[in-house]
Amino acid sequence: MVRRGALRKAWNTGKPPVPSFRRPQVKTSVSSTAARDGEARSPFAARARGLTKAYGDGETRVVALDAVDVDIPRGQFTAIMGPSGSGKSTLMHCLAGLDTVSSGKTWVGGTEITKLGDKRLTRLRRDSIGFVFQAFNLLPTLTALENITLPMDIAGRTPDQAWLDLVVETVGLAGRLTHRPTQLSGGQQQRVAVARALAARPEIIFGDEPTGNLDSRAGAEILGFLRHSVDALGQTIVMVTHDPVAASYADRVLYLADGRIVDEMHAPTADAVLERMKSFDSRGRTS
Repeated sequence: MVRRGALRKAWNTGKPPVPSFRRPQVKTSVSSTAARDGEARSPFAARARGLTKAYGDGETRVVALDAVDVDIPRGQFTAIMGPSGSGKSTLMHCLAGLDTVSSGKTWVGGTEITKLGDKRLTRLRRDSIGFVFQAFNLLPTLTALENITLPMDIAGRTPDQAWLDLVVETVGLAGRLTHRPTQLSGGQQQRVAVARALAARPEIIFGDEPTGNLDSRAGAEILGFLRHSVDALGQTIVMVTHDPVAASYADRVLYLADGRIVDEMHAPTADAVLERMKSFDSRGRTS
């Protein structure tokens, strides 16, 4: 099994080439809603306390998340794993403000999002959160560059050209910016989606099975881009995955079962992740 260190070495020496970057000083005022609102900058890109999400009432009530406490430190790559029904996607959606919570609190940066109205929550998601999902979600009539800058265009913001150039170079799209999605491979389309998430300098990027629709080679490229964005650009990433190899790119793995975080692994390897997952049964419970 290939170790993460070897993957990083291959990424830094293989193709497409990745230039040697000095870690940039990110100006949080560019995209941080919390900073614009005068709130203190939190050491965590996201966190939750007592996070509970339930569906239905009475005998039909199903608890997807059961009083979860979690911290997502800045500048780290966190993978969330667990069997189907364990609550991993629900946790990501609640942390990202894509779903409401039944009880508890969640924050993005220094902003508590569980008490925000729709307008402020929409602005925070637009300005402070990036998303990368299985579906590329690119507009077919726009070029790669236009798709990358679309969220900022909608918000009426001018992209930081130096940062945009750095992101484009990092994900290896410099020669594809004028191409439309139909002229790009699946891996290249997902690179555009990653660049779109990075371009606005969000507080945090959430990925829900971002390599699920890609072959193994294209998936490895995207995971390498995500890993590199943490190491070189200081980005914070949370990724839901069922794949031990994908999880091995992360700094740590959080394991969910029965709607709770039951374990945590730092510096994971694919073998270690696979071995840990064997302790879960088909209903997402620990054995």
